[in-house]
Amino acid sequence: MHLDAQQPQQIQDYLVRRGWIDELEPITTLERPGDGNMNYTLRVGTSIRTLIVKQARAYVEKYPAIPAPVERVVIEGHFYEAVQSVPALAKQMPQLLGIDPENNMLVLEDLGQSPDYTSLYQPGQQLTSDELTVLTAYLADLHHHFAQITPAPVFTNRAMRALNHEHLFVYPFMVENGFDLNSVQPGLQQLAMPYKTDDALKAAVQQLGAVYLADGATLLHGDYYPGSWLRTDAGPKIIDPEFCFYGPPEYDLGVFVAHLLIAGQPASMAEQVLTMYRETASFDDMLRQQFTAVEIIRRLIGLAQLPLHLSLDRKAELLQNARASFTD
Repeated sequence: MHLDAQQPQQIQDYLVRRGWIDELEPITTLERPGDGNMNYTLRVGTSIRTLIVKQARAYVEKYPAIPAPVERVVIEGHFYEAVQSVPALAKQMPQLLGIDPENNMLVLEDLGQSPDYTSLYQPGQQLTSDELTVLTAYLADLHHHFAQITPAPVFTNRAMRALNHEHLFVYPFMVENGFDLNSVQPGLQQLAMPYKTDDALKAAVQQLGAVYLADGATLLHGDYYPGSWLRTDAGPKIIDPEFCFYGPPEYDLGVFVAHLLIAGQPASMAEQVLTMYRETASFDDMLRQQFTAVEIIRRLIGLAQLPLHLSLDRKAELLQNARASFTD
């Protein structure tokens, strides 16, 4: 089964065959719910409801030249299954309606026409105190409830970790990687070169990458940034845990804080996150700072660019502060 918005009858037959919709529940609309990065995603409207259908293909949907493991959406489905046992987490995520491992397909509750939080990267946008509290509580609850000495094998997710490792710890630091940063912003390539040629920094980042790849004892979301948060009438909801794995909680925390800084949120917000999180669990803040740093570097001079409106001077400041996390 190949998910295709131009084939409504094929999708109708498939969903009926799987028992996810009724024979007397015709599909009335098909639309893309947003600019998904990893998967092909459709909002399927029927005569009585809407639902989200996701399919993983052997490449990154946004960048078809980049291969990606097709089992990622099945692992994501198992994440949704796991959190259903924790009401505080379940209410912050869409309900899982079905998994089809054979076709690498996932069906989820539709949370409605809800934008993600990437608007935070626009000037003048700010999280509310309530939103920050919800986002922090979700992460703390996830890490607290799914901390175990022997992690569930389904969440090793090695292939996705290897993909993310390449783009987080390797690709941004290559002098020649085929990506001209000046196409993003004139002068950015020159700004990036001192970081691409800093052997001490690259060695420290390589060590951090080994920590990322090592198995840990805490279930992580794995991609905890504004693109994985939906702004709904009921408050923030969390989606897209396809990079989930058992690892160090400092990684999720580090990514969270990195995006608050990139998005120009008040510095006090990062401290609020760390203070609130500490009420549930302890963490190594030096390690968290380094994960924050490498996420900032990869988002500014790596392939996974964001819709930023930052001057070169501000990017230079963020990069300098990031490097200091490895040298101070």
